[in-house]
Amino acid sequence: MNFPLTLTDISWWLAATAIVLIVTSELLDSSQEYYRRIHIDKKRLKLGAIGCGVAFLVTILLRFV
Repeated sequence: MNFPLTLTDISWWLAATAIVLIVTSELLDSSQEYYRRIHIDKKRLKLGAIGCGVAFLVTILLRFV
């Protein structure tokens, strides 16, 4: 049975997810009025973005090793 996703596909997905999460967290930081209406934990959002970024870097390292 072949796994339909390659390491490159997973790497691209992690990179896109990290970018979306970090942009979202920065937009929430800049707009305090809008943030009052949305209850999102910004610290957890940033940690998720950093986690996806680290996972992306690990997949890059796995590709070259």
